[in-house]
Amino acid sequence: MAHTRAHTYTASDFDFALPPELIAQHPPAERSGARLLDGRGPAPVDRAFRELPSLLAPGDLLVFNDTRVIKARLLGAKASGGAVEALVERVLPGHEVLMHLRASKSPKPGGRVRFADAFDAEVLGRGGPDGSLFHLRFPADPFLLLEQHGHVPLPPYITHGDTADDEARYQTVFAARPGAVAAPTAALHFDAGVLDALKQCGVSLANVTLHVGAGTFQPVRGENLAEHRMHSEWFEVSETTVQAIARTRAAGGRVVAVGTTTLRALESAALHAPDGTPQAGSRDTDIFITPGFGFRVVDGLVTNFHLPRSTLMMLVSALAGYEQVRALYAHAIAQRYRFFSYGDAMLLTRAP
Repeated sequence: MAHTRAHTYTASDFDFALPPELIAQHPPAERSGARLLDGRGPAPVDRAFRELPSLLAPGDLLVFNDTRVIKARLLGAKASGGAVEALVERVLPGHEVLMHLRASKSPKPGGRVRFADAFDAEVLGRGGPDGSLFHLRFPADPFLLLEQHGHVPLPPYITHGDTADDEARYQTVFAARPGAVAAPTAALHFDAGVLDALKQCGVSLANVTLHVGAGTFQPVRGENLAEHRMHSEWFEVSETTVQAIARTRAAGGRVVAVGTTTLRALESAALHAPDGTPQAGSRDTDIFITPGFGFRVVDGLVTNFHLPRSTLMMLVSALAGYEQVRALYAHAIAQRYRFFSYGDAMLLTRAP
């Protein structure tokens, strides 16, 4: 159906049927060996990801998310012996963490959970904006304990247990700042060859940090988008990156975000600025980008294919246009593109 700007979208508008065999269970043999659906023009163009540098112009700025995925998944048991499965959502000061925790009966404050048969954590209570997370204290630095005893937090639609291959490939080649519990997946396609080619083509590179939360996989449950409560994630945009954006703008170049997490960080940093330019600094964001959103920073986007009814489907539709995204997804399914975290990528430009 044709949508006008005045159309009120519901969650069902972002649903689609995906053949399950198109959900990529493993990464391609080489990082840059994925396909790239060029969705910038009126007709989709099937390309290889390695062609990306030739699709950008000298003077363009490509912005990456340099977050590092932590081994956030832990298996353990309560003192009673009941099994516990946990996913650390955020590491707090003082060896404390907020985590999703599944057990037959929820552990009570003051209780202890033994993880990986290696260390005990104390339950402090519930936490998070809606109280759905558990607040625990670890006996030592959570980052070290997770690195030693945790598992790679593969998304729920990847059905195998984590392997050494996942440890290497569910992480970008430039991951620097630990804190994400899901990978910024569009950036997984970049290897040394592609990064070198971008520099050779005169494309500048910059970074932001946004620690991706598990909420990124949550579908929008109700129909009314205004009632959806976004998960909150910590991000930082440096003064260096703000200056790189200003230089790019002044020279007439385009700002291209690698991944929806980078886009959310950049647009969050500019959200309350009177002149619409991103402000350096760090804070939490729960920005929910839906069609009609006024973009201030990002002109283009490299992104993977997203889950039906997800907030990320709404974000890409806001950027590239609802009908354009519907057509691109239909094309991708017909051409057997690989979907989600380990899947193929697309290149989008901001709709006028």
